[in-house]
Amino acid sequence: QHGARSQRSQEADKPHRRKEEKKYSCDECGKGFTRAVHLETHQLIHSGVKAYTCDLCGKSFTLAANLKRHQLIHSGVKAYTCDLCGKSFTLAANLKRHQLIHSGVKAYTCDFCGKSFNRAGSLKTHQLIHSEVKAYSCDLCGKTFARPGSLKTHQLIHSGVKAYSCDFCGKSFTHAESLKRHQLIHSGVKAYTCDFCGKSFTLAVNLKTHQLIHSGIKPYTCDFCGKSFTHLGNLKTHQLVHSGVKAYTCDLCGKSFTHAGSLKTHQLVHSGVKAYTCDLCGKSFTHAESLKRHQLIHSGVKAYTCDLCGKSFTHAESLKRHQLIHSGIKPYTCDLCGKSFTQTGSLKTHQLIHSGVKAYSCDMCGKSFTQTGSLKRHQLNHSGVKAYSCDQCGRAFTHSGLLQRHQVIHSGFKAYSCHICGKTFHWIGSLNIHLRIHTGNDVYCCDQCGKLFVKYKDLQDHLFTHTVGRPYKCDLCEKTFKAPRYLKKHQQIHTRKKLQVQLL
Repeated sequence: QHGARSQRSQEADKPHRRKEEKKYSCDECGKGFTRAVHLETHQLIHSGVKAYTCDLCGKSFTLAANLKRHQLIHSGVKAYTCDLCGKSFTLAANLKRHQLIHSGVKAYTCDFCGKSFNRAGSLKTHQLIHSEVKAYSCDLCGKTFARPGSLKTHQLIHSGVKAYSCDFCGKSFTHAESLKRHQLIHSGVKAYTCDFCGKSFTLAVNLKTHQLIHSGIKPYTCDFCGKSFTHLGNLKTHQLVHSGVKAYTCDLCGKSFTHAGSLKTHQLVHSGVKAYTCDLCGKSFTHAESLKRHQLIHSGVKAYTCDLCGKSFTHAESLKRHQLIHSGIKPYTCDLCGKSFTQTGSLKTHQLIHSGVKAYSCDMCGKSFTQTGSLKRHQLNHSGVKAYSCDQCGRAFTHSGLLQRHQVIHSGFKAYSCHICGKTFHWIGSLNIHLRIHTGNDVYCCDQCGKLFVKYKDLQDHLFTHTVGRPYKCDLCEKTFKAPRYLKKHQQIHTRKKLQVQLL
């Protein structure tokens, strides 16, 4: 009894703790303190003096206590472990801050945008974004930042030092945080899934960026051409196109690019490495994206349809190229024969015919070709692989072109009509065969004017009458001709004259 009474009296004698008044204020920032010694310690921050330096990494601190806490990082000892997730920390304060994440409580809310945070410090850091004040400027490139920490992080880029390397692939990074984000790729874990399309992402920020696509909102518009973008970064990348500046040049061929990424993609062409192979037809590609585009051909899905003729295409750009045919505009003309083309690529391909050079030979049968693409298409005949199947009847073909030609049958469209009996056909070749019934001979029809020919060679010669100019010139007398046949015939005159001179 006496002991209990004595204990109660001792507790009664203890002074009641009450909140002390903060009588000492900092002249620099207005922060208040209960004791003068705490104010003095705080004012060292404003002095900029950092007298305590870490021997291991050179980082300096205002207070000795801060240096001691920092040195615990180098020791590698993480004595404070989270009971919920097992993550360890060097300092007890860091563990407490971390545990706020698991609590789910975000007590500090931004008045500007409503975003909530676990800590008051995080809110203050965030609010600097809304202030638009960027007081910290990089001496090397002039880029400004709201926080000194962001500036320091940025300056590491200019240093070129990438001290954090990935153990899996050897890729190096300027920041430890960048390495951590990168290593998630190797883990294969994609914990963030889009509710709209089911696509998964390694990082939450990547999911947020992706979800903007579904929103349809494109708030960033180019002042030059009016094109809109979902992300500011995409707009900036696009605007480089208008600048005309191509600062990234290939050392091997001299081709220049607007973006460093485009140069890297291009350089893979020179490497000759085609690491992405189609399982269906064995065709290989330099880039994964090219393989994906190619595989759409095998899928048979043709989502892009021409409004004028109903023809469908696998890719949007293929539809755009096709629509040029309907426009009737052929701005690319061959200087040698006058034949015009809708696309510059078609003209270049055509001009190889005039060169007469057939540099690509088949190892199986020795047949030669002007273009490597023609050789590859030909080699598929030897392989026996028929990777292109018709959705309507299941018939398989070696080439996509043969499949397209076949699909005309299912479309019911017959563009070629017999002028004698009115019968219509899917292809010009079928019309030519049909005309034999009326003439009793092989007949070839000109698709330009409808004129008929018994010999295919005559049709070929006739086609030159539709060309503009006389592109075939004699080297000896500079006389010009419409067709190579007439030039050869003319050159025989010079040969005969030469022989006559020799005989004399």
